[in-house]
Amino acid sequence: MAKQPRAWQRMLSGRRLDLLDPTPMDIEIEDIAHGLAFVARWNGQTVGDYAYSVAEHSLLVETLFGRVVPKALAKWRLAALLHDAPEYVIGDMISPVKAAVGPGYGALDERLEAAVHIRFGLPTKVPATIKRQIKKADKISAWMEATQIAGFTQGEADKLFGKPDPAIIEGLTLVLRPPVETRRDFTARHAQLLDQCK
Repeated sequence: MAKQPRAWQRMLSGRRLDLLDPTPMDIEIEDIAHGLAFVARWNGQTVGDYAYSVAEHSLLVETLFGRVVPKALAKWRLAALLHDAPEYVIGDMISPVKAAVGPGYGALDERLEAAVHIRFGLPTKVPATIKRQIKKADKISAWMEATQIAGFTQGEADKLFGKPDPAIIEGLTLVLRPPVETRRDFTARHAQLLDQCK
C-alpha cells in the first residue's frame, strides 16, 4: 500500500497545520502574520527594494473597507484584515493561475478560511453583503497596487479592477518596507480589532 503524502505544514510556533483538515487550535496569529509578511503579491513583479506582501495588502484592504463601510462592526473589519489569511500556507496565486489550478484551490482556501474564522471568533461564512464590500475594498487595493507598483497603466487597471472613487483612496499610498515591520503592524492591528470585538 502506497504511503499517503504529507498534508501538514509545521509552523514556526510549533503547530502542525493539516491543510486538508485544518483545526482552529492549530492556527496562531503570529504564524499568519509571519507567513503573509513574506508572501509577495503580484508574484513579486513589483517595483521597489521590498516585495509588496500579502500582509501589507491586508492592512490596506482593512483600511479601505473601513472607508467603504464607515460604520462597520469591528468583527467585519477583522474579517477584512483576515480576508487572505489562508495564503500564509498556500501562497498568493494570481487569478490566471487560480483558474488553471481549478476548483481544488477554492475548496482548500475555504477550509482554511473557516478554521481561521472559528479561531478568532468570526462566523465561518461571512454574510454576502459584507463579503461583497470586502471584495470591493480588495479590488480598490488591487487597482492601487497595479497603478503604483505593478506597472499597469490607469486604463488597464480601470478595465481589470474598476475605477475607484477618488474619495475612498484619498491620502493613501502604498508602503514597501521590510517584512518584519509589516508583520509587527499586522499583528498589532489584529490585536486591536480582536479587543474591539469583545
